[in-house]
Amino acid sequence: MLSLNYWVSILMGIVEGLTEFLPVSSTGHMILVQSLLGIPEEDTMMKIFEVVIQLGAIMAVVVLYWKRLLRLFGLTKNPVRVGKSSLNLVHILIGILPAGIVGLLLNKVVDKYLFSPKTVMISLVIGGILLIIGEKRAAKYRPKAKELDDITYKQAFFIGLYQILAVVFPGFSRSGATIAGGMLNGVSRGASADFTFILAIPLMFAATGLVLLKSYHLFTVDLIGYFIVGFIVSFIVALLAVMTFIKLVQNTSLAYFAYYRFALAAIFAIYFFTTK
Repeated sequence: MLSLNYWVSILMGIVEGLTEFLPVSSTGHMILVQSLLGIPEEDTMMKIFEVVIQLGAIMAVVVLYWKRLLRLFGLTKNPVRVGKSSLNLVHILIGILPAGIVGLLLNKVVDKYLFSPKTVMISLVIGGILLIIGEKRAAKYRPKAKELDDITYKQAFFIGLYQILAVVFPGFSRSGATIAGGMLNGVSRGASADFTFILAIPLMFAATGLVLLKSYHLFTVDLIGYFIVGFIVSFIVALLAVMTFIKLVQNTSLAYFAYYRFALAAIFAIYFFTTK
């Protein structure tokens, strides 16, 4: 039975757009919402739909960071600051390489053995603890990289290593792992968030493209409307969510997101242990 309809498309688009780039785990929210809607975890078409609306969320970041992306490719005339380096494609490559390699090697293993509500619950808690540790470190030491252009190759590499946690453990949150990883390595909260959003673009485009190439033959004309609606809703909500988060992250502790993760893990536990 087809799980998709326009109401489901809108709801899932909202959830994806709202949670994809916040340090709260979009995977955890999607699993919980699907379960509440009675959609089987093995629903193939829903998995494809999730990939399509994820693409909508990615496009929101592309729109918000288009000037920075053009600068990365040397397509703008903005001068590089005198005496200081500037974020470039090498930083991005170093940042995505660890997670990209691990993702290719362990993708099937993660899907088979770790993609479960139990893993999500544990990852939500551990990821929340990591955010709190990152905040404590940031409060104790002055960041060495205050702005995006201050990030070194070494810091980019270590942020990339933290990103592996999200690749291996569903529910950890890619943005949560990388932002916390940045703060633990001397990058300011704001610069960590900016770098996280930029790193997401090539990684998520690659992951989304791979899934679509493998399953394009499953698309049918009657599904196009649902996919378009989900894509548009995800794009708009992600645009608003990232804009709000960028402003919020400047002066607000990420510990609040950690507390939210703990609460979500508790909801997971109550729901799945009482209904399954």
